[in-house]
Amino acid sequence: MLPLFGDEHRRKRAIDLGGSKSATSHAAILEQAKAQRFKREVLRRREESALKIQSWWRGTLEARCVKRHMRQLFLQDMTSLTGLRCLVLIGQDDDLLQQWSAAMSVDDCKWPSSCRLTLVHVHTDLLFGGAGSQDKAHWLTLLCRVSVLLITSVAKAPSSPPAVTQLQVLCKLLDPSYGARVLGLSDFDLPRVLTQHVMRYGLYQNVRSSIEAIVIDSKDDPAIPYLVKLVYLPFSNVPPLTELFTQYMHALTIHILTIPLLPYRMPLLSLSQFSAKLPLAYLQTLSSCTTDIVMQTSASAQINIIANLLHFTPPRYAILPLPSLTVYIQLLRALLSALPVHAFDPPLPDSTTPTWEEDGDDEHVAGDTTVSYSAQSLPVLDARTRKRLQTLPSGPHLNTLLKLTHQHPQLLPDMVALLVALHIVWPTAKDEVLGTLLLYGGGGLVREIYRDQVRPTPLGRDENIDTIKGTNNPSLQDWWPPLLLLADLYTHTLRTMGDDEFFSNSRTLLTLNELVPFSRTLFNIAFTLYWRDDQLQDTHVPGLNLRWTNVRERLTKCLQAIHARDSRRPFMPPNHWHVGTQIDMGSFIDAAVHEEQQTDEVSGPLVTSKGRQAYFSHLSPRLGILNNIPFAIPFETRVHIFRRSVQADRDKRGINHFSRVNRVEVSIRRGHIAQDGYDKLSGEDLRAPIAITFIDQFGEPEAGIDGGGVFKEFFTSLCKEVFDTDRGLWLETKKNEIYPNPHSYASEAYSLSWYQFIGRILGKALYEGILVEVAFAGFFLAKWLDKQSFLNDLASLDPDLYQGLVFLKNYTGNVEDLSLNFTVATEEFGVTKAVDLIPNGSNVAVTRENRLQYICLVSHYRLTTQIKLQSEAFFKGLSETIEPRWLRMFNQQELQILLGGVNSPIDLGDLRQHAQYGGLYSDQDPTIQAFWKVMESFDQEQRRAFLRFVTSCSRPPLL
Repeated sequence: MLPLFGDEHRRKRAIDLGGSKSATSHAAILEQAKAQRFKREVLRRREESALKIQSWWRGTLEARCVKRHMRQLFLQDMTSLTGLRCLVLIGQDDDLLQQWSAAMSVDDCKWPSSCRLTLVHVHTDLLFGGAGSQDKAHWLTLLCRVSVLLITSVAKAPSSPPAVTQLQVLCKLLDPSYGARVLGLSDFDLPRVLTQHVMRYGLYQNVRSSIEAIVIDSKDDPAIPYLVKLVYLPFSNVPPLTELFTQYMHALTIHILTIPLLPYRMPLLSLSQFSAKLPLAYLQTLSSCTTDIVMQTSASAQINIIANLLHFTPPRYAILPLPSLTVYIQLLRALLSALPVHAFDPPLPDSTTPTWEEDGDDEHVAGDTTVSYSAQSLPVLDARTRKRLQTLPSGPHLNTLLKLTHQHPQLLPDMVALLVALHIVWPTAKDEVLGTLLLYGGGGLVREIYRDQVRPTPLGRDENIDTIKGTNNPSLQDWWPPLLLLADLYTHTLRTMGDDEFFSNSRTLLTLNELVPFSRTLFNIAFTLYWRDDQLQDTHVPGLNLRWTNVRERLTKCLQAIHARDSRRPFMPPNHWHVGTQIDMGSFIDAAVHEEQQTDEVSGPLVTSKGRQAYFSHLSPRLGILNNIPFAIPFETRVHIFRRSVQADRDKRGINHFSRVNRVEVSIRRGHIAQDGYDKLSGEDLRAPIAITFIDQFGEPEAGIDGGGVFKEFFTSLCKEVFDTDRGLWLETKKNEIYPNPHSYASEAYSLSWYQFIGRILGKALYEGILVEVAFAGFFLAKWLDKQSFLNDLASLDPDLYQGLVFLKNYTGNVEDLSLNFTVATEEFGVTKAVDLIPNGSNVAVTRENRLQYICLVSHYRLTTQIKLQSEAFFKGLSETIEPRWLRMFNQQELQILLGGVNSPIDLGDLRQHAQYGGLYSDQDPTIQAFWKVMESFDQEQRRAFLRFVTSCSRPPLL
């Protein structure tokens, strides 16, 4: 008999009063119950999934049956309304779409090619037959859906014969002129409705995909003419200046004008039609869309928009309405401002990609094609795109825009902003642009920008503007571009302007009275940007893709150029260049010396000015000021900082002139001072004290101990020898100022080692405060400071060449009649040869448009290129003893004073006040009293001779 209710199980189950087995059994029961629940859940889900699959499969089978039925109905009468319904319900079936398109069209291949674009052979009674029926609304709705299916199908294989047939039908559906001619005026709105629908569902996106899928140079592709027609047909179906028209223009810009090399994809007939139909006269409708266009496109797409606009728009400049021309310039400016720096300077696709750095060669002059790149990814430009983009900075194009700006002055602010944006993305085109602007109207543009766009603005009007408060103020963003362009223009014009021209009111572009407030505006802004650099790190100018550090650099260059003119021939009010009383100079000196001690030496003596400027201004605002706008601090204060920095360096190195530790002892033969100095001091640290022992003509050491006087005697004799122009290393200007010999033998290795040695010797003089009675040419001193020399510096080197270049600059005739090219003649050993200033320069004629570039290149060659190696060797030696940043606290004139003292009458009272006596003498000693009486009887020449005997220089020492 079977047990009931599980009694047998209960009888057999062991009972553990200890609780361990009971606990284990309880946990096992819970796990078993959990597993059973999970199993039941899995089974339930499987059943539900099976039901869903079965339902889907039944639905799929039913749909296939329905589609087969609809396909049969469609094939039985594909041109009827029922066939059209079936086509729409079936959906994206490329085969049926092709059959329907073929049924609605005649075999176009039988007709001449001249007739194919007109599409006059479409069966309009079939295609438009439903327009007159009672089912017109259904027919129109179905045509809208079919139009979308057609363009989507075309995008899959645009070059196939079925796609061409579908494009023919689609063009006919959207053509309002043909629809009106066939259907009459009563149904003229049918193409408009169809256009709105296909535009809403991505007409331009599909057209773009289709065009880009076709090989660029396949202009004979039969689909291209119809695709081009689909671009401009929508604008025939909507009134201009409406909201819908604006939407179409926006879509055209971001989908069609972004196609790379768009004009090169069209056959000539289609290109002419497209150019004529493109609604550029209504560009004003994009006035509210420029920001959206920039936000919705990539950098490459933005470049394509610019290139395509430059192909189609310039021929229409003269007939464009002013509002559209304004928006055109604004759109170009917005697109350029959105591009990364150097976007137009990357290498060609087939060139080797360089290492991109933020800062480039500081010796950039007109015509120099050396560029550097930002670390960010830059678009690669096709050669034809690059060629089209070159239209933008070209002289003829800019002159056309400037002419329009002259006719419509309200365009000037937008034009200025466009030019500034162009400089940012295309630095190598900057000189070409600035040269064109300066030649246009004889410099009137500079005056116009200053008087209309800078002087009345908050930036130009308030000399005490708080720049930091203004930097992030959006209300000032429209005023920065005019100031930046004006600074660039004025810096550029000073490069090719001599002092005689500058001080002639007809040639300064700005009057001297205007330069006073303008330079003070630049000074206040630049000083504040350096002083508060920590608040500006990695921030951008509102409305510009430009960092504040770049703004500071541009303003500083202009400021330095104006200050250089004032240094040679003062015209500014007293204390114009000084920061004023808001900075305590005593604390400034202490802080500057302390910050200088904290700096690490910048690698390499020839570091670029951009890198140095950013380095020092970031590290210390005081060093940034002293290395970029040092004239903001009085000269005497800077000399104190220089001497304190030298003393701090001595202390750091443990140098003590009164100790024999680390002293360099050298024996010098009387008749071989220069050669022995070169041989024995070339490997020594010249910062250390040097004790000289002279060897007489008999080979015996001269008696005495070098306490400084013997070294000064050696130093004076050494300078007299090494700077002797008869040695071949140096030449003299007509003002008896020396500069390195540009001859080829002076650039040989042995000569360069002498330049380096001489640089080390002069560094020792500056380090010890020894004055040197030698005057250097200003353009050579500029090399010490890593500054560029310009046309005005050529006047002292080669007056005849200078006058010739000035004549060329102001020549009013046809410049090409002068038969000049981009070469310069050099003569060595009686042989004259021509040196190209640019690649293939002998075949590039000098014209009115490029003469400023020629002048800059000739000046640069004579003042810089010919003595480049000599200057670098000299400065390498100089920087071994003197930190380059110490020298950059001074300009050329001040550096000459630092080297040789002030060429002024000797103040005997000041000399006596600072005289130091050796031994037990004092100022009250009878011998000293008698000495000063004798000195009082000396004239200036005798006093200079005495001073030369004591200090080795006839000029009064500094401070």
